[in-house]
Amino acid sequence: MRRLLGSADFARAFTLTTFAALVGSHLIERLAGIVTLRAVVAGLCVFALGILWARREEISLLRLVPTTLLLLVAWAFASVFWSSDPFTSLGRWTAMAAVALLAVTIGHIRDTLQTVRALGDVLRAALGLSLGLEVLSGILLDVPLKFLGIQGNIAALGPIQGIFGTRNMLGIITVVAMITFAVEMRTQSVRPGTAAASLTLAAALGLLSASPTVLVLAVAVGTATAVLMLVRAVPAERRRAVQWSLAAVVAAASVAGYVQRARILDALGATDDLSMRTRLWSLAGFYTSKRPVQGWGWFGPWEVDEQPFFTINQLLGQHHTTALNAYVDVLLQLGWAGLLLLCALGGVALVRSWMTASQRRSIVYAWTPLMLVALAVTSVFESVALFGVGWMLLCLCAVRAGQSRSWRARLTGDVPTGSFSLPR
Repeated sequence: MRRLLGSADFARAFTLTTFAALVGSHLIERLAGIVTLRAVVAGLCVFALGILWARREEISLLRLVPTTLLLLVAWAFASVFWSSDPFTSLGRWTAMAAVALLAVTIGHIRDTLQTVRALGDVLRAALGLSLGLEVLSGILLDVPLKFLGIQGNIAALGPIQGIFGTRNMLGIITVVAMITFAVEMRTQSVRPGTAAASLTLAAALGLLSASPTVLVLAVAVGTATAVLMLVRAVPAERRRAVQWSLAAVVAAASVAGYVQRARILDALGATDDLSMRTRLWSLAGFYTSKRPVQGWGWFGPWEVDEQPFFTINQLLGQHHTTALNAYVDVLLQLGWAGLLLLCALGGVALVRSWMTASQRRSIVYAWTPLMLVALAVTSVFESVALFGVGWMLLCLCAVRAGQSRSWRARLTGDVPTGSFSLPR
């Protein structure tokens, strides 16, 4: 049994199954129910623990989990004790910890290229299935598939939802897919025809989703890619100065974007959506002020019958299951302490992975920082980075970034003295 759990073939199968379960979670829940999805994740966690046990001699316990990830999960657990429904909150925290465990396991048993290949295979299948079901619903049958949330609008060129439930989620997945497929193409890990077809499929579905988030994400990731390529091309002795200059430009552009956000959203045709979100965030801010440090307790996706989520939806006359902003959601549920820990988790991982990608020759190292940029920008519009596949990708990127740049690597002698690192 130990030999099987520690084998490369089992690690690949585990990685593919984990990605498929989380990417297709909405499809699994709609077809087989939430209990089945929970059973699948629980079974994967049992295998994850078995794999870590079988590989215990090659995995350093000291470097197993980033400190920032441990602290965030621990703070979410502590919030269970002051939430309005501790039992439900504990269940949601268990789901959070389970997905983190799966991400940590993948991060230690597969390298970056193997991870990209596995995720690419799953995303190709998921997007292909989405296109097939949209064609079936909107063209062949001309009947919405309501049990999957597919409205059948592909004949009208969108918006479409695929197997992901909403057009925004489909849009986010297509951007994640484009990053993954582009890295596959540049590393020549798949055939050129497969890479080109995959990118075309992701781009087409992104456009058909008609989600304003896709355009913003594409611009942000495209800009980050161009900047990273520029940094990689700069001689090593000038790289630090260029990095600081670019950081200043990014900070200035972020401030300008925030100041001009109304005009930007008007150009995207999302003014009405912004008005709705502003009211939602204003109410969330009101309740945050009641418990500014510790928040109202961790739930992840809202338990709409609990406070303050019930009252927020009642006042808005709507049915929201998130705050439509990961930062606002964490602030509401875990307070300022939780928000700082989330920013530390993503920020430290981004700096580490960016430094690694700018210095290593292989383009595969660009996948981690670009994915973190996508998650950071997505978090302004949706809360997907706090649960499900978004949370898994965030945890996986944090683990991946910490493997090459960590203060604990010095203790184990894995990184030469003098290499750049941040507290992990």
